Amino acid sequence: MIKQGAVVAFLSPVQWLFFMFANTVVVPISIGAAFQLPPETIEMTIRCSFIFTGISSILQAWVGHRYPLLDSHSGLMWGLMLNMGISASALGIDYATVGGGITTGFLLAGAVTVLIAAFNFISIIQKIINPMVISVYIFLLTFQLIFIFFKGMFKITENGTIDLPVSFVSIGVVIFVALLKIKGGRVFGNFSILIGMVAGWLVYRLIFPSVHPVEGSSSMEFTIFPLGAPNLELGIVFVSFFASLLTLTNSFASIQAAADVYKVKVEKKQYKSSIFLTGIFGVITAIFGLVPFTPFTSTIGFLQSTKLYRRKPFMISGFVFILLGIIPPLAEFLGTMPLTIGNAVLFVAYLQLFGTALNSLKGIFFNSETIFRLAGPVLIGVSLMNIPPALFGSFPVLLQPLITNGLIMGVIISIILEKMVDWNKLTTKLAG
Repeated sequence: MIKQGAVVAFLSPVQWLFFMFANTVVVPISIGAAFQLPPETIEMTIRCSFIFTGISSILQAWVGHRYPLLDSHSGLMWGLMLNMGISASALGIDYATVGGGITTGFLLAGAVTVLIAAFNFISIIQKIINPMVISVYIFLLTFQLIFIFFKGMFKITENGTIDLPVSFVSIGVVIFVALLKIKGGRVFGNFSILIGMVAGWLVYRLIFPSVHPVEGSSSMEFTIFPLGAPNLELGIVFVSFFASLLTLTNSFASIQAAADVYKVKVEKKQYKSSIFLTGIFGVITAIFGLVPFTPFTSTIGFLQSTKLYRRKPFMISGFVFILLGIIPPLAEFLGTMPLTIGNAVLFVAYLQLFGTALNSLKGIFFNSETIFRLAGPVLIGVSLMNIPPALFGSFPVLLQPLITNGLIMGVIISIILEKMVDWNKLTTKLAG
């Protein structure tokens, strides 16, 4: 029993570390490519991502919401920044100007978020972001992440087709991790994510020896505002500001979902402390050209898969993650893990998030009228996710990043429906 306990104590932080790495490393790389940043700047943003993800995650678990939830790049804001970077030429302005407008929006949103927490306006936000809006958000986030990781499992060749050998390995990893979770029992099932990543990594290296690692840099120089100096491109500033504030939905959803897992009631102080830290790191990430941070709702799926409910292993992994940013060779080693393998494992881990979305609807009655409350925002959002952004070219260019984002639009539609219709009254009337 002692030996087994020691093994679990060692492997728990390691599994958290791999989860943090797989969820973080691809974000600054993709943003750097979208804004055509030089390699040394991308390397700097990778280091900053590791350092601040570790610090923010530790602080949130210690004095913020106090749950082991990864605090890192917002999936919503990641998609928005990619769209705006890619569409820079359509806007008729250079990357630095677009990036500078985004930076201004993020700085303002971070400051406003701090004020919301400091002056205890949490209750006002909660009236806007009610439980149904949170449910819609979790459903849409599940679809968005599953789409990302499913596509990421398959390597695309230069001809634009799927690389079958690499993709078959990814599918094999998905099947292996899923079976391990279902049939592996308490020990192997709880560590299915870690086992799947390591085993998939080794198999990939054996079959495909030529691996392209994420290159690190020995330089510890840091550049502020790498995306561009803050400016007043009002359209870009507004979209960035509004979308960034919308990530508060993620904070409420994550904290409530974590409380449900632990079967406890969330205290207002937890919301206040967590949102205050989110605002502080919103300003910090804007300064260093990073995607804003938010508590990962998707961590709930990881928690349910691994049963790693204790905070200590999570905080240890956060400290090690900081070291990855400070000591580049460590990051270079983990960077040899193929992203297709990481995506395959995360695809299985985030299937649990769909269960979280379903559980958030417990006790809510739907009929042929009230189903619009959920189906409208969710299905419209999913539909927008699957429409090529180029089809919205006739819309004003500054609104395109907002309109083409299915997650943002779904949440906005949900908020409008919740304010326009008295669903409780309608349910009671129809039931009677």
